[in-house]
Amino acid sequence: MNLPVPFVTIGLLILSNLFMTVAWYGHLKFKAAPLLLVILVSWGIAFFEYVLQVPANRSGYGHFNAAQLKTIQEVISLSAFVLFSWAWLGEKLTWNVAAGFACICFGAFLIFHDSGSTAH
Repeated sequence: MNLPVPFVTIGLLILSNLFMTVAWYGHLKFKAAPLLLVILVSWGIAFFEYVLQVPANRSGYGHFNAAQLKTIQEVISLSAFVLFSWAWLGEKLTWNVAAGFACICFGAFLIFHDSGSTAH
C-alpha cells in the first residue's frame, strides 16, 4: 500500500516531535533526578525522534522543498509543545502564546503560498 507522500511525511514528523518534546521537556517534572541521568534518558528518547525525523524528511523532500519541510516541522513542534506543556506540565495557554503561535502559523502560510513563481 502506497500512502501519499504528505501523509507519510507529516505523520512521521508528528511522531518524531512527540519523542522530541518528551526528550527535551519531559524531565522538567523530575527536578530531583540527577542531571547526567536526565541527559542519558533524553538522548535515548531522542534517538527515536531521529529514527522518525530522517525518513520523514527524506520521503518529503521533492514533494516539499526544504523550507516547507522545516516549516511543517516547526508548526508540528510548537503544536506538540503547547499540548505537552498544558497536559504534562500543567501550564495554561495564555493569550500571548496563542497570538505568537498565530503569527508563526501566518509565517507558515507565507512559506507555502504560491506567489506565481515557477522556480523551486
